[in-house]
Amino acid sequence: MTYNKKTIEDIDVAGKKVLVRCDFNVPLKDGQITSDKRIVEALPTIKYLLDKNAKVILCSHMGKPHSIFTEGFGLTKKEKAKIADLPEAEQAAATEALLAKAKVDDKKKFTLKPVADRLNQYLDGKVTFAEDIVGEDAKAKVAALEGGKAVLLENVRFDARETKNNPEFAKELASYAEVYVNDAFGTAHRAHATTAGVADYLPAVCGYLIQKEISVMGKALDNPARPFVAILGGAKVSDKIGVITNLLDKVDTLIIGGGMAYTFFRAMGYGIGTSLCEEDKIEVAAGILASAQEKGVKLLLPIDNHIGSHYDPECEDSFVASTDIPENFMGLDIGPATEIMFRYAIKNAGTVVWNGPMGVSEWDKFASGTKAIATAVAESGAISIIGGGDSAAAIEKLGFADKMTHISTGGGASLEFLEGKQLPGIACLLDK
Repeated sequence: MTYNKKTIEDIDVAGKKVLVRCDFNVPLKDGQITSDKRIVEALPTIKYLLDKNAKVILCSHMGKPHSIFTEGFGLTKKEKAKIADLPEAEQAAATEALLAKAKVDDKKKFTLKPVADRLNQYLDGKVTFAEDIVGEDAKAKVAALEGGKAVLLENVRFDARETKNNPEFAKELASYAEVYVNDAFGTAHRAHATTAGVADYLPAVCGYLIQKEISVMGKALDNPARPFVAILGGAKVSDKIGVITNLLDKVDTLIIGGGMAYTFFRAMGYGIGTSLCEEDKIEVAAGILASAQEKGVKLLLPIDNHIGSHYDPECEDSFVASTDIPENFMGLDIGPATEIMFRYAIKNAGTVVWNGPMGVSEWDKFASGTKAIATAVAESGAISIIGGGDSAAAIEKLGFADKMTHISTGGGASLEFLEGKQLPGIACLLDK
């Protein structure tokens, strides 16, 4: 999917009220931000708008607040069971109490107030925080907003209408501004009110972060430097079928590792012990193998595996060929011979796209394969695109981030981009 969208530089923003959708879904511990990478990545767009004397209204989600699943949607299964055990006369009051408590807990756990505080450290105190979204506090602060200043609205997912892409909610938000900017690539695959809905009411363009994502990944898919090598890992074939199908028409080499490899082994008739396998995707895997051969794509699977007696970081472990996995063992990482083979395939690549770990990389014992791939990509000199998630975490942890061409900010969004799918949060923006 190729996008050629207008950016903040293609529209007049000087002195105007601009609604900006960011991705401030940062990790928190005890109310403190543990990584502000997503905040830092949003700064170029925000600074450009402030320098143009725009009145900037920032919005974002944070996590998955409980009220999203309760307000207008009913209680969770666990809560329903709890309520059902009560006398009928007490159930209505207990339900209301649970909903009220959920909202209080949401406010504490998912408020964007820490993000506003961190933004002010970077932006010299130019950001005020609104304690609601379309309530009295937000309306008053937006109305009082001066040029060159910004207001951050409270977590948009505190309103159940956000994820439903409710037109009235989108219209209320749009009424704050004259221009809409989407710079939240991580949620661009979601058709929510703040990612797509508001574009029905305002001229809509992308910020620098989305511009970079679609430019770098679009070029890699449409006109890659060759050889083009794609590396796919992770647990399930089902998560990557669309990506594999799309990439088979583009890549020279496709490397498959992680838990998904064992479904392919089953398709090839290998015994896989107790390894992860999607039984209903064995035929799909067989079809992919045949398609790769037909298209002349070199499809590489592990030739040896680091196996464990059970799913535990302290399990009994050993290394075996892919054809020799014992019945009572499971594959938890690629083996050393596979590391060499995969590294050789990556070494001379012109373009590398990587999404998904080679094993259970959160356990040090079974992280060797993922580390080997990260090192190989870093040393390859290729145009390298890392598709978020565990792959990005491995790159960051090993200190290779500055050696990568691009680390995507959106795991799900980058996967759908690689599949060739339309991303609603980008499709809604104005074309150049």
